[in-house]
Amino acid sequence: MHKQLLLGDEAIAQAALDAGMSGMYAYPGTPSTEIMEYVQASPQAARDNVCRDWSSNEKTAMEAALGMSYAGKRAMVAMKHVGLNVAADAFINSAVTGVNGGLIVVAADDPSMHSSQNEQDSRFYGKFALVPVLEPRNQQEAYDMVFDAFDLSEKYRLPVLLRITTRLAHSRASVGLREPKPRNTQSLPSNPRQFVLLPAIARKQYRALTGLFETLPADGVISGWNRLSKGTGKTGIITCGIAYNYLLENITGHQDDYPVLSVAAYPVDKKMVALLVDSCEKVLVLEEGYPMIEEQLRGLLDRDVKVMGRLDGTVPRDGELNPVIVAKALGLKTTTGKAVPSMVRQRPPSFCKGCSHADMYAALAEAIKEFGPGRVFSDIGCYTLGALPPYNMVNSCVDMGASVTMAIGATDAGLFPAVAVIGDSTFTHSGMTGLLDAVIKDSPVTLIISDNSTTGMTGGQQSQATDRIESICLGLGVSREHLRVIIPLKKNHEENVAVIREEIMHHGLSVVLARRECIQTASRNKKAESAAKNKTKE
Repeated sequence: MHKQLLLGDEAIAQAALDAGMSGMYAYPGTPSTEIMEYVQASPQAARDNVCRDWSSNEKTAMEAALGMSYAGKRAMVAMKHVGLNVAADAFINSAVTGVNGGLIVVAADDPSMHSSQNEQDSRFYGKFALVPVLEPRNQQEAYDMVFDAFDLSEKYRLPVLLRITTRLAHSRASVGLREPKPRNTQSLPSNPRQFVLLPAIARKQYRALTGLFETLPADGVISGWNRLSKGTGKTGIITCGIAYNYLLENITGHQDDYPVLSVAAYPVDKKMVALLVDSCEKVLVLEEGYPMIEEQLRGLLDRDVKVMGRLDGTVPRDGELNPVIVAKALGLKTTTGKAVPSMVRQRPPSFCKGCSHADMYAALAEAIKEFGPGRVFSDIGCYTLGALPPYNMVNSCVDMGASVTMAIGATDAGLFPAVAVIGDSTFTHSGMTGLLDAVIKDSPVTLIISDNSTTGMTGGQQSQATDRIESICLGLGVSREHLRVIIPLKKNHEENVAVIREEIMHHGLSVVLARRECIQTASRNKKAESAAKNKTKE
């Protein structure tokens, strides 16, 4: 067996290629980004002509993957947890339509919000949609589960949700690889009405889905990923996914003292849970994210047993698990490292030196200062750092595209002026529909699109907006007179202040396009061009 040292994200990507995937769809979002990047850079994917382009957002990615499944081929779609909110319409309904070729949806959750607005738990989406959910404990399982997920998907004609978390996505381990499988040939669904969710069809298919979901716990693949080990103690432990590793770090050499149910696939067989619970006086539930199993356990079995976990405070209600938290929950002695010396100063995130967003905010700050604070609605991206010193400009950051629509609502309440700041990639992700609303109402909003020609926050991936923003804005109905372009550089500061101020004072919709390439991608592109020239000379 050939082995490679892979991130969890990379293990999933390589497994998908080895399992016969024909299409990979995604929108960049930490901690899922490296899945698509690995596929895009893979010689194997290039050789097999695997479709692997970034999508405009997670919804379009989900729908494209479903379309490839419709044609009988295997597809994967990857996103971070909040991206699944964007894709939820298609994801939930794909369980009702069912699939043709195997379809895996990878949701990368971010407990402790290392780079996210919240720390939601994607397992609830799987339960909501009534589809199988797999949650690997390590990188090898992440690789192996992809094969099982595709097989389960085609066996039950359902999408399968593969849930991972930041620590698994971004840590490396040795992974044994399998021989690649042939890819599916094109084949249309045997039921020509399967994907037509008219009410009469949807009711019938949803009824079948609810019945099918009840049978899933007994499936050998799903139950096989859940492992029950007996122990002599009266405290039983249920772990979910990566949490099993934190437990092992604390009980190595004493495993026989604890009955343990290690869960890695859902829905969980009630009988397996009952075997653990009935042998214990109390049960500790260790799960990364929300207390899903804990909540089910409290009402599922109607047993007279004490349940401990996030809900009773044994484990913190929020944040990531770690070995120290687990040790405390078990009543074991813990140790902590030395305190950070007082001389070490905290270093908050900041714009890169020479960042175009910084020059844009400098101009905006001067143009709007006479009106006082509380007038700038921002969005998801590097430019959200405008909320921090020295700018202190940003007054909202809620979800992709909300800058435009929140500004509309604020002006409806009488706020003037109101400025929305959005990046180019976020604009084509979720900002265009909000702009259409503003056009129709001629809202007195100044929209600043800070265009650095890339998806900067996740590492400089391709932006769907590059070279298209003016056409999009004009096509949506923005007045050509109030579509202005500035170049955010210090030498253009006075000119940029004047343009922004003119548009802020306009009692109607205006768009200011602040365009300059991301300083990081510009540097990389320059190095690549230089290397190419040197190679040509040789």
